Amino acid sequence: MMALLEFREKLRSFYGKYDAVLVPIIKFVVSAASFWMLNSNVGYMEKLKNPAVWLMLSAVCSFLPYGVISFLAGAILIGHISSVSLEMALILTVFLVMVAVLYYGFQPGDSYLLLLTPLFFQFRIPYVIPLLAGLSGGLASVVPASFGVFIYYIIQYVKQNAGVLTNDAGLDITQKYVQIINNMINNNLMLVMIAAFIIGILTVYLIRTLSVDYAWHMAIVAGALVQLVVIFVGDFLFDVSVPMVELLIGVIIAMLVAAVYNFFIFAVDYSRTEYIQFEDDDYCYYVKAVPKITVSAPDVKVQKINSTRSRRREL
Repeated sequence: MMALLEFREKLRSFYGKYDAVLVPIIKFVVSAASFWMLNSNVGYMEKLKNPAVWLMLSAVCSFLPYGVISFLAGAILIGHISSVSLEMALILTVFLVMVAVLYYGFQPGDSYLLLLTPLFFQFRIPYVIPLLAGLSGGLASVVPASFGVFIYYIIQYVKQNAGVLTNDAGLDITQKYVQIINNMINNNLMLVMIAAFIIGILTVYLIRTLSVDYAWHMAIVAGALVQLVVIFVGDFLFDVSVPMVELLIGVIIAMLVAAVYNFFIFAVDYSRTEYIQFEDDDYCYYVKAVPKITVSAPDVKVQKINSTRSRRREL
């Protein structure tokens, strides 16, 4: 345990010393992974699919806020979809404008969730997002996470129905929009996953803010169980198809990732909890103080002594 704590302190010190370099690298990796995911699923525009293009865009994104990166990824998605269906691209454009107006104009801090949610779905571990968002964010985190789920299923819808969207020229323009919107809204699996994300984030956030011992640990377990319950209920009510083995493995991985995050961000020693009471002219204050687990990295200095010279001096 002590070795892990020392490693954590070294990692924190390293990040604090080189954050000016590490942050752009992290943004580059997230951007490149997001662009790769879009190109591998809906890469219908060859110019945007060119590796030189999206790698160059990823390099530019290294110095941009996550909100700008999110909408740049949205522009790439719209470009790909426009090659298949202009109607679908227009609907997605309206949706992204609504996201910008309703959320990112007021609470842009969780913009990274809009990028990470479809990416974690691609890696089959989406259940990590509600746990991390509930531990690190606030109640407003449900908005970008839910939008991320919606965007992922839009990508899957276009990927699975590209031929139908391309060859529906015989339909009236109004019928096209109605058909596309109905198919997206009536996706029961998407609705169940959005509900699991919302309830999971709210559960984790509310429990980890409680003034009880091991609140973060209980929040992680409760958030994972809540997601399982919501998906099971959705499977029973709406007959959604979720592979059981993949679901259980994904939830277990999510709990492990959340536990690692808890260790590096909020490791405290509840055995040394102190309760403090004081007052002023207007209020009485009752404070619960829980010390963090911190260790200083060992500073070992080895001094080499030449025994031969010492013996000669003695003689």
